[in-house]
Amino acid sequence: MGIAGRNTPGLRAALIAMTLGMGGVLPGVLAVVAPTPAMAQQFPAFRQALAEGVAENRALAAFYRENGYQAVWTRAEDAARRTALVSALSRAGEHGLPVARYDLPGLLGAFGAVETERDRGLVEARASMTFLQYARDIHSGVLEPHELIADIVRELPRPDPTQLMNDLISSEPVSFIRNLAPSSPEYARLFRAKLELEQTIANGGWGPQVQAGSLRPGDTGASVVQLRNRLIAMGFLPRVATASYDGQMQRAVQDFQESVAIEADGIAGSATIDAINTAPQERLRSITVALERERWLNIPRGDRHIWVNLTDFVVRIVDFDQVTFETRSVIGARANQTPEFSDQMEYMDINPTWTLPRSIIGEYWAALSSGGANHLNLLDGSGRVVPREYIDFAAYTPANFPFDVQQPPGPGNALGEVKFMFPNAYAIYLHDTPSRSLFGNRVRAYSHGCVRLADPRDFAYALLARQETDPVTYYHAIQRTGRLTRVPLLEPVPVHLVYRTAYTSVTGQMNYRADIYGRDARLYDALVSAGVEVGA
Repeated sequence: MGIAGRNTPGLRAALIAMTLGMGGVLPGVLAVVAPTPAMAQQFPAFRQALAEGVAENRALAAFYRENGYQAVWTRAEDAARRTALVSALSRAGEHGLPVARYDLPGLLGAFGAVETERDRGLVEARASMTFLQYARDIHSGVLEPHELIADIVRELPRPDPTQLMNDLISSEPVSFIRNLAPSSPEYARLFRAKLELEQTIANGGWGPQVQAGSLRPGDTGASVVQLRNRLIAMGFLPRVATASYDGQMQRAVQDFQESVAIEADGIAGSATIDAINTAPQERLRSITVALERERWLNIPRGDRHIWVNLTDFVVRIVDFDQVTFETRSVIGARANQTPEFSDQMEYMDINPTWTLPRSIIGEYWAALSSGGANHLNLLDGSGRVVPREYIDFAAYTPANFPFDVQQPPGPGNALGEVKFMFPNAYAIYLHDTPSRSLFGNRVRAYSHGCVRLADPRDFAYALLARQETDPVTYYHAIQRTGRLTRVPLLEPVPVHLVYRTAYTSVTGQMNYRADIYGRDARLYDALVSAGVEVGA
């Protein structure tokens, strides 16, 4: 019967409870009128209004049609569901979601203004639409990233609206709505860090900035006290009263330097001072974007997986949330940015060939067409080598050249002695390289898009250890042949190419990295445009 007859007091009681739970907001929500005989005859009006309210949402329209237009939110027995939704919406801002998008005050006001069955049908539709929007946002993100940045080619795990509604009505509502958020340990750690940083900002931040160009062990004075206080406020130093740059402070500086990828020498040089002086509001923006990015990856990422954080220039093997192997990496240059996506590593090629991507043949065109670049073979469509003298280079350009350009295996091969393949549409993979000097740089964005590894052999051993009793001997027996050999991974390993300027260690320590491609700045602006509010 819904709002009519005996159910109305229950609905009013639920709304009162919701209002009290919201701290007494919107007193008008209490204005649910008592039923009248005329209202009792208006149940068809509920169905009509509900059908109109969900007409533009095909999934919702189908859901209500299939369940006979039974209410989900507006009966007395729906009180727990209503309360769970209101509670979740009231905390949406904590997750970095656009609170205004859900218009909780308007929703509560609509409930409170119900006087007819038509009103109830319209508010039923509104509640479902609001729930689906919230569920979509918290489950898999507020933004459509590929529409903003072409190199974010990640498939978002958008939930099916009909399934959401069916699961909602068959589940305990509080736990169901709570579990819409990602269950990854990283999301939980970022969420806690965001709340803690917001509290820090509300309490005045990390204190005065350090007024010094650089500081080092043995220094004393006001600037050292400022450094000490910032380190204490950030959690890198216990509360101490020293005014000298002693060994304890040096270790704290080293810990801080590691958290921002500065050489951990314990000397507070200009780069370290600049990082220490970074405002907490800026760090909060990075965490807010990281939460959104974590929602995009709300999928099973694998008990064992490969984690490639582009901003960190490190490739890691992660087993049950613990890093079991890591190596430095070189990623795409700013002009050839490495995309973000997830896939499955299926095999490695030991002694690989290198087929030049069509996009870079132009870089070799002058040498190829003048008889140089003899380390490269030209192959026809059947994979046969075509002698250079048979090709009229004047008839072609790099854009329409009909031959593949390939470098055979060997010590000078651009891919080194091994590449790791997760076949994808973007021709991205991990590989060795003969160019070792770049791994000594702190910022390592130099490649054409693929990811180069500083320790490819050790990476191969770690992967092969799951299927070979002696992976080192097995690897080198193949490598010494000099022939291209494909080695399947008997258990394919998920690979996640991500871009995190803020991320945590398993202990909850925040780490920050530079926004090398400028992607997070664009995403932050898009979140703000969508209505996300970040502490001032």
